[in-house]
Amino acid sequence: MTALVYVPIDAGALSLGAGEVALAIAAEAARRRAAVKVVRNGSRGAYWLEPLVEVLTPRGRLAYGPVTAADVAGLFDADFLNGGSHALSLGPTEEIAWLKGQQRLTFERVGIIEPTSVADYVKHGGYQGLTRALSMEPAAIVQAITTSGLRGRGGAAFPTGIKWKTVLDQPAGQQKYVTCNADEGDSGTFSDRMLMEGDPLTLIEGMTIAGIAVGATQGYIYLRAEYPHALRALRTAIAAAHQARYLGSDVAGSGKGFDLEVRLGAGAYICGEETSMLESLEGRRGEVRVRPPLPAIKGLFGQPTIVNNVVTLASVPWILQHGADAYANFGMGKSRGTLPIQLAGNIRRGGLVERAFGLTLRELLYDYGGGSATSKPIRAVQVGGPLGAYIPASQFDTAVDYEALAGIGAMLGHGGIVVFDDSVDMARMARYAMEFCAIESCGKCTPCRIGSTRGVEVIDRILEGIDGERNVRLLEELCETMVQGSLCGLGGMAPFPVQSALKHFREDFRGPVK
Repeated sequence: MTALVYVPIDAGALSLGAGEVALAIAAEAARRRAAVKVVRNGSRGAYWLEPLVEVLTPRGRLAYGPVTAADVAGLFDADFLNGGSHALSLGPTEEIAWLKGQQRLTFERVGIIEPTSVADYVKHGGYQGLTRALSMEPAAIVQAITTSGLRGRGGAAFPTGIKWKTVLDQPAGQQKYVTCNADEGDSGTFSDRMLMEGDPLTLIEGMTIAGIAVGATQGYIYLRAEYPHALRALRTAIAAAHQARYLGSDVAGSGKGFDLEVRLGAGAYICGEETSMLESLEGRRGEVRVRPPLPAIKGLFGQPTIVNNVVTLASVPWILQHGADAYANFGMGKSRGTLPIQLAGNIRRGGLVERAFGLTLRELLYDYGGGSATSKPIRAVQVGGPLGAYIPASQFDTAVDYEALAGIGAMLGHGGIVVFDDSVDMARMARYAMEFCAIESCGKCTPCRIGSTRGVEVIDRILEGIDGERNVRLLEELCETMVQGSLCGLGGMAPFPVQSALKHFREDFRGPVK
């Protein structure tokens, strides 16, 4: 009987040696004439345990990690193919406390299936959502998304159902599009990449359902060029979906058509803004469009267009499969469902945690993250990417919820959390935020283009101890000008980390000690 051994092909796991481990297992099995099939799955998201090797046994999948190529011979000696005990044994994968405490809906198949296999995807519940959607009227599909409470997971948290209904209500007969913003550029974020590499068919199914719902026949995934592994997985999965007739002119024999292409981004952070992304898709420089009109009315090539990010669209199949109310039962307040949260930076157990909205930052940082990697006190976290506010330890009991975070002047954004211990200089982190904006600005509006450059200069003067209080006041005024006058979220939100650093860590803005 052939033993099944799972080794991740996820980019994060590969960077830690998963490729070498997979080759070593195949070579050792051949040397010992053992019948072994190495399956390349996605990562479970527990990156401190990567490379995480799993073996299918009568007791279920048993985990070993972190495994190096040098450990492989010892694993065979310990009879790990049959679940033998070893120093790297972690027991049943699903019983690992870090995984067991999660509520994986969008990521329910990531790490479990062979990513681009339609057969494996269907075996684990895939395409049931699309099958149900094909039996419904388009308006009923949109209503299900509305009832679920799904909001955009890319940052703005706009209700997905409203966006879809706007596209649906545009006159029939014109070309409509579904676009996926996969230009994941926020610091500390990797959920989009993990999903595209570990379960790309979920995204493809979600986009197909969106197309059926609003009458769109063409979709585009706008993928950042720095994700070559995701690109290969998506292209392979799209080809497999075509072959299985889940894409094309006759989706699953329904008579309805939907096709999909991947387009590579140009490496600009601003292209994560939806209208700038559309400009780039059309072959132009990525610059923000003035709104109105909204993309849902006049978007890609001037036609009605859905613009959602990866996790938003990948959440759709679960909602259609299990029902809108089942999804809405997760979460709190206006934040319904689950969110894949990414822990990065100075954290002992970094990785992806999918939980319903409502747990606190403290639970994430200590129950899941295990505290800082240096064992020093955590002084601050930045939530929501490079434009997110810095949150001090005194506010770690805040719930992970759109409104709760907004209530303390922060934002949830894409769900990335970057951790800093008490050695961090928050004035220098504020400078980094301004410099990031200056580098990434598209240059279309003056407050962002010029304001960010002047902001860096002012912070430099503060750090040098030149007219400290005067320059701090000037920095505060400059931030307010950028917030009020910028054309899009880049310039309008770049001051958030600066303002939060000034509010909570003002002692760091005193300049050098004389």
